[in-house]
Amino acid sequence: MADQTKQTDPTEQHDQPASLGEEIPHPGLTKDMGDQPDHGEDSYRGSDRLAGKRAVITGGDSGIGRAVALAFAREGADVLISYLPEEEDDAAETVRLVEAAGRKAVRCPGDIREEEVCAQVIDTAVSELGGIDVLVNNAAYQMAQMGGIADITTEQFDRVLKTNLYAMFWLCKLAIPHLKPGSVIINTSSVQGTSPSPELLDYATTKAGIINFTKGLAQELAEKGIRVNTVAPGPIWTPLIPATMPTEKSESHGESVPLGRAGQPAEVAPAYVFFASQESSYVTGEILTVAGGGQAS
Repeated sequence: MADQTKQTDPTEQHDQPASLGEEIPHPGLTKDMGDQPDHGEDSYRGSDRLAGKRAVITGGDSGIGRAVALAFAREGADVLISYLPEEEDDAAETVRLVEAAGRKAVRCPGDIREEEVCAQVIDTAVSELGGIDVLVNNAAYQMAQMGGIADITTEQFDRVLKTNLYAMFWLCKLAIPHLKPGSVIINTSSVQGTSPSPELLDYATTKAGIINFTKGLAQELAEKGIRVNTVAPGPIWTPLIPATMPTEKSESHGESVPLGRAGQPAEVAPAYVFFASQESSYVTGEILTVAGGGQAS
């Protein structure tokens, strides 16, 4: 695992995963990946930047969500993670990492395509954590279709929109009454939101929506002292890649960006810590791109 504090050539910070091009069953479990992602297990060092905060992270079982949960915990936050029931094994490992950092971890399995599940997530956070200071809308669904729009079924389109947009809308609407001045909402968008790939047309459409939603909601909530920002990752090595991308696309994952490699979840988590911390007190309605030089603006 790379040391995140030692000055290193960023093109060599992490090796390109050797198992690029593999395929694993959806929704994708970390244990099934040939190369395990780096979530910061051996490298992330906290400094109480989120001491006493209470965070909700959707898709918190693996990938970027796990890295954010780990970083938040090491910065002093208690964490609730939302995830699909079939991802329980990954969720258990995230909980272990949070508890190893000395923080409280709450599990809330369920499919956030259902409004009542979103309500359960918020209600559980309020009851188990005592409130919410940070809401991270990170869960997403994608499934590449190399035939483009002709291959995107209505069922898939509905699932992508419900997971990526509806759930974010519901969770924000339900959480806002519990958020106090100084609270933060962080949405996960993507470079796909401004530079869409044809095989990810539906996914890219939702990511563009997330960017606009973030900018609009930030304006509405500014007077309440609540900040809203978005992190836009590029090609990051998570279970989503081998579980949703065909071999011909995943085997070159990250090679086209200027840094020439896929990023690791550990390299994305600090962006969420920045937005969640008081250090970004004058930042709202912004996009922070973490994409190896790829663009989302």
